[in-house]
Amino acid sequence: MTALAGVLLLAACGGGAQKGAQAPAAPFVSAADVRPASYAGSTPRFKALLYYSDRVEEAHQQFSHQAVEFFHRLTYGEGWIMDVSQDLLAQGDLSQYDIIIMPDAAPSSARDRKAFEEYMDNGGGWLGFHAASYNDRSTGWDWFRNFLGGVSFLCNNWPPQPGLVEVEGHDHPVTRNLPDEFVVPETEFYQWQPDPRSNPDVQVLVSLSQKNFPMGLKDIVFGGDFPVVWTNRNYRMAYINMGHGDRCFSDATQNLLFVNALRWVVSQSPKGDPFER
Repeated sequence: MTALAGVLLLAACGGGAQKGAQAPAAPFVSAADVRPASYAGSTPRFKALLYYSDRVEEAHQQFSHQAVEFFHRLTYGEGWIMDVSQDLLAQGDLSQYDIIIMPDAAPSSARDRKAFEEYMDNGGGWLGFHAASYNDRSTGWDWFRNFLGGVSFLCNNWPPQPGLVEVEGHDHPVTRNLPDEFVVPETEFYQWQPDPRSNPDVQVLVSLSQKNFPMGLKDIVFGGDFPVVWTNRNYRMAYINMGHGDRCFSDATQNLLFVNALRWVVSQSPKGDPFER
């Protein structure tokens, strides 16, 4: 064997003494060296209202009923309190709530719309899903369109189906522990006009991958920018497109996204971050 051949063989085998060497382990941090756990005890950290409607299509009812169960499980131990109602003002003044969760519908009456506007304009929190954001020319609520980032419904794929989504960075609390991309359970994806991303106040957090297109079997969407999770920085809010049918809570990664969004909106409360207490 020539000297050159020996050097090449040694390099291919990992460098002799380095053969079989493992990557250095992550630094060890003792649990005793970090902040002690914070127990809420008998004092709930925050209060939420889950507002939904049964006067919507069946698939949206299915999602909202499962959303009630999903978020109720997160209240176990009364770490936080959640009222559930189909009447936005059934419990009185909305200012008592740190967040309003809307799984399938936004307010439709003049009374409820005015109350919601005042709530959000004064620092209220909102987590909306799927059809809770729907608006078009017939909606007649300019404030709500601006609240969403100045967008209206453009089109959707049909039938509902799974989709590959891409996380747009991990520097936001909603996405910091999510993979770069993942497949979400079957849902109906809404596309918007103008593109939410064209609004400088909108931060897109997750979008539908261009690898999906053309998408749909009956109604086909051919591409274009397609955000599915975003926030309007002018408000304490997050919108999540997913929320059609009875499969949306079947995926752990998507469920983590839902929890992250809830926690982030609540953490931005003008009353202070309840998770720091």
